[in-house]
Amino acid sequence: MQAIREIVFDTETTGFDPATGDRLVEIGAVELINHVPTGRTYHQYINPDRDVPEEVVKVHGLTNEFLKDYPFFDKVAQEWVDFIGDDGILVAHNATFDMKFINYELQKLGYEEYKWDRVVDTLEIAKNKFPGQRNNLDALCKRFGVDNSSRTFHGALLDAQLLAEVYLELLGGAEPTMDLASVNKTKSSENVKSGEIKRVYREPRKFLFSEEDNLTHREFLEKNIKNSIWLSDEVEENKESN
Repeated sequence: MQAIREIVFDTETTGFDPATGDRLVEIGAVELINHVPTGRTYHQYINPDRDVPEEVVKVHGLTNEFLKDYPFFDKVAQEWVDFIGDDGILVAHNATFDMKFINYELQKLGYEEYKWDRVVDTLEIAKNKFPGQRNNLDALCKRFGVDNSSRTFHGALLDAQLLAEVYLELLGGAEPTMDLASVNKTKSSENVKSGEIKRVYREPRKFLFSEEDNLTHREFLEKNIKNSIWLSDEVEENKESN
């Protein structure tokens, strides 16, 4: 069975529309294999080559002064494309917004745009599951008990990590091995082997029964369940001889 590889990601920008001059300032992403985090992430601040409006800085905290020494998108585009790869399914909250910026920048540089058949919008999933309710990331974190106490500003990698947990809850529940908190929230992309999953080993549980318990159980089976598969061969032989 082929593994399902998903990239849960988020972006921060200077505004709402790249067609009117707004640009990316941050991308963060978390890799999942078969709905389990591998620990492999992508994180990059981007110089937007324009001013960041003051009202937007209040949202994500990324100022012109902070971003001025980071690369323009054209310097990191290939790194992003390589991280997504040919098989990555893109998962985002309000994906229309994020994909609009990603595809705009890629198209400008001559890269192929990502098609919608490989995009999952968690906002649409949440709206279908909780119609008429608040379904932004903070509301979903609260609903599913996901700790977002460190989210004082919108940050792309932190939001991607939170969204990954929310996404698994929307699918029906997170895997017990889920541990996104251990992923460094500020480092750039690292090359951890795809599909490398750490699982917690648990010792087998032992259940001790007395001989009296065993006899009582056998008597119950003999009396109430005909040809029980739980009875031993010895018991079956005794039944036949009687």
